[in-house]
Parts: sequence; C-alpha cells; structure tokens
Amino acid sequence: MRTLPKEERPYEKCLTYGTEAMTDVELLAVILRTGVKGCNVKELATKMLKNEEGDINVLSLTRLSFEKLLKINGIGKVKAIQILCILELTKRMSRTRFHNQTRYNNSAIIAEYYMEKLRHLQQECTYVMFLDTKCRLIKDKLITTGTVNQSLLSPREILIEALNCNCVNMVLVHNHPSGDPSPSRDDIKSTTRLKEAGQIIGIRLLDHIIIGDNAYFSLKEINQI
Repeated sequence: MRTLPKEERPYEKCLTYGTEAMTDVELLAVILRTGVKGCNVKELATKMLKNEEGDINVLSLTRLSFEKLLKINGIGKVKAIQILCILELTKRMSRTRFHNQTRYNNSAIIAEYYMEKLRHLQQECTYVMFLDTKCRLIKDKLITTGTVNQSLLSPREILIEALNCNCVNMVLVHNHPSGDPSPSRDDIKSTTRLKEAGQIIGIRLLDHIIIGDNAYFSLKEINQI
C-alpha cells in the first residue's frame, strides 16, 4: 500500500488546522482511513469524487449506491455503509430547522424541505404531504417510485391515506432526475386528476412541487392548480 508523508496525511492535517482547512478529497480520506495496494487513501478518495467530466465534485458521492460502492477497489461493506450513513445524515440535517409548527403553504418552503432529499436521486419519487387546516405537516408518504403518470399515481390510494390521517390539505412533490423541474404533460394530467378527486370529498390539493437540481417548479404558480 502506498503511504503518504506525514505532512500530507489528512488525519494529521485535521488535527493541526481543523476541518475548515481541508479539501473535499481530504475530508473523504479521513472517513476512508486507508487506501489499497498501489493506491493511497487520498488517491482512492479522488477517484470516488471524480464526476463524468473528470472534475472533483463532492456531489459525485450522491450518485453512488451500495452496489456501486462495492465495485470500487478498496471499498468493502463497512466503508460503503459508513459513506451512505453520512450522506443520509446530511440530508436529515438540511431538514432539522423545520418543525411541527411550520406552515407549508408556500412553494419555496416546501421545495427547501425536500430539496436535498430528492435532487440527487436517479429515479423519480413521488411524495404526498398531508396537512392540517393550518397547513402544518401531519405526515408525508412516498407514493410511487418511477415516472409520474396516470397509471402509477392513484388518487384513490392517496385519498384513502388522507382520510386515515384526517388530512384537510395536500401537496404533491416529486423530483426530475434530469435536473430540469419543468412539468411534463403527465405531471399536469396527474395533478388535475388528484385535484378533482380531492374536491369531491373536501380535501384540497394546494400545490404540486417538482424538484430539480437546486431548482423547483410550482404548478400553483402557473395556475395549473
């Protein structure tokens, strides 16, 4: 295994200068701890952080599933699980400022709540927020995984869940893995179907938020709801 000179070792640099002075590669290297034969820990970290264009980007980690991590020479089950857990913690930390008294009646607030959770996903996931009379969150639920269309998005399933939790208002949220949050024809059709079905039993669909790469689209803002 290729070893680093003491002055280049990420752990020692962290002790001396603190985490703020470290690069993304060095921070990941501390988590990885060791490299493999012919590849020191910083080289291994660099390899993991390279995107398709060959640039170092910490967001590259969000594209790595458990299976993809295991295919990297030097990453076993323990390290793969540690990395995935750290990524999950960062998602949860981004949502900690939200609390039970937050009112989700604003598209920007809703988008911020879901942004880090959804914007890096490789497939579309659809959530429904079930809200009370003051637009406070009762619960949210993953409804579908896959393209949002009329066959996958069942108003009946959603409204049964809404009635079970005494919901008054709802918000539909899903992501576009392409990064472009512009609504498709199916997005608009599925929104209309759910809105009309909810109106029959007195449950309002307030908005449909589409999450892109650090961007969002609100169907309410273009008067589609």
